[in-house]
Amino acid sequence: MSKKGNKTPLSPEEQLLLFQQKTLAEEETAKKRERLLSQFLKDKLAKEEQNSALNLNKINTQWRAILREVKSRELHADIEILSQTFERVVDCKDNVIRSLANDLSEAEEQHTHALRSHLHNIDQLLALQRCRLNSLEENYQMELETLTKEFETERKTIVDQHEKEIHYLQDLFMAMEQNHIDSEYESKLEFQSLRDDLKNKTVEEKHFLRLHQENVVEDLWGRFQDALKSYTDATEDRKVAFETLKAKDEKSSKEIGTQMKKILRLQDSILILKDKIAMHSRESEEQNQRIREDKELALAQLRKLKTQRTQARRIAQEGLVKLTLESDATLKALRKTVDKGERILTLAEICRKFETEEEKVLPFYSSALTPEEQEEIEKACPEELTEELAKVMADYTGMENFWKRYNKVRLEQLSLQHRHSRLAEVNDKLRETLKQYLNGISVSEEVLSQPNPLLIVNYQSNLSQPSSTPAARP
Repeated sequence: MSKKGNKTPLSPEEQLLLFQQKTLAEEETAKKRERLLSQFLKDKLAKEEQNSALNLNKINTQWRAILREVKSRELHADIEILSQTFERVVDCKDNVIRSLANDLSEAEEQHTHALRSHLHNIDQLLALQRCRLNSLEENYQMELETLTKEFETERKTIVDQHEKEIHYLQDLFMAMEQNHIDSEYESKLEFQSLRDDLKNKTVEEKHFLRLHQENVVEDLWGRFQDALKSYTDATEDRKVAFETLKAKDEKSSKEIGTQMKKILRLQDSILILKDKIAMHSRESEEQNQRIREDKELALAQLRKLKTQRTQARRIAQEGLVKLTLESDATLKALRKTVDKGERILTLAEICRKFETEEEKVLPFYSSALTPEEQEEIEKACPEELTEELAKVMADYTGMENFWKRYNKVRLEQLSLQHRHSRLAEVNDKLRETLKQYLNGISVSEEVLSQPNPLLIVNYQSNLSQPSSTPAARP
C-alpha cells in the first residue's frame, strides 16, 4: 500500500497522451488567434474599399462636370467654324456645277457629230474587209487543191514501201524459227548421252563401296570377341572381393539404422523446444508491433493535423488574394462601363443637334412594310414561338426603338454612299471632257501631234466621249 502524499509515476503511454493533449490545445489556441486576425483584416479591408469607392465616385462626378463644360465650349466653336466653311464650299460647288452643265450640253452636240463620222468610217472599213476576205478565200482554195494532190502521191509511196518491208520480215521470221528447231534437237541428244554416262558411273561406285564395308565389319567383329574374353578373365578376382564387401555393408547398414532412430528422437525434442522458443518470440514481437503501430498512428494523426492547419492557412490566404484581385477587376470593369455610357450620352447629345424636324417630331416610325409584305414574311418564317424564345425576345423588347433608329440611319448612310459614288463617276466624266476641251484650246507640240477635239469637218468632231449610262438618282 502506497502513502497518501506519494504520487504514482506515469507510464510512457500516459505521458504520450498528455503530450498530445498539450499539442492539440496549443494548436487550437493558435487557430483561434489566426481566425481573429483574419476577421479583423477582412473587416478593415472592407471598410477601406467602401471609403475608396465613395471618394472615387465623388472625384469622378466633379471631374466629369469640368470635362463637360470644356468639351461643350470646344464643340460650339467647332460647329460655328464648320458651318461657315460648309456654306462657302456649297457656294463654290454650285458655281462649278453650273459651268460644268453648260460644258456638258456643248460636249453632247460635239459627240453626236463625232459619232456620225465614226459610223461612216466603219462602213468603208467593212467594205474593204469584205474584198480582202474574198481574195484570201480564193488563195486558200488553190493551196488546198495542191496540198491534197501532194498528200495522195506521198501516201501511195509510203504504202508500197510498207508492203515490201512486211514481206521481208516474214521471210526472216521463218528462217529464224527453222534454226531454233535444229539447235533444240541437237541439245536434247547431247543431254540424253550425258545422263546415261552418269548413271553407269554411279552404279559401279555403289558396288565397290558395298564390298569394302563388308570386309571392315568382319574385322571389327573378331576384335570385339577377343576383347570380351580378356575382360572376363581379368575380373574373376574382383568379383570375389565384391561379395565380401557386400556382406560387410549389410552389417554396417543395420548399425546405422539404430543410430538414426536415436538421432530422430533427439531431433524431435529439439523441434519441440524450438517451437516453444518461436512462440514466445512471436508473442513478444506482436506486443512490440502493437506498440509501434500505436506510436505510428499517433505520429500520423499529428502530421495530418499539421497539414490540415497549413492547408487551411494557405486556402485563407488564397481566398484573401483572390478577393482583392476580383475587387480590383470589378472596379476596372465598372469604370469602363461608366466611361462607355458617358461616351454614348455625349454622342447622343451631339447627334440630337443634327436631327431634322421630322425626326424631332416623330423619332420612331411604326414600320416601313405594308400589311401584305408583313404577311409574306410571316409565311416565309412559320416557326412557332417557344417559351425560351419568348423569354429571350421579352428581354430585348426595350431595344426595338433603338434598332429602328439605327436601321433608319444605316439606310440613309447607304443611300448617301450610293449617291456619292454616282456623283463621283459623273465628276470623273466631266473632268475628262474638260481636259479634252482645254487640250483643244491650248497650243503645244504634244497637243498638235494628236487629233484636235474641237475641229469639226462636215458636221463631225474628233472629241472622244466615254460610253456611259446616265446616273440614276438614288
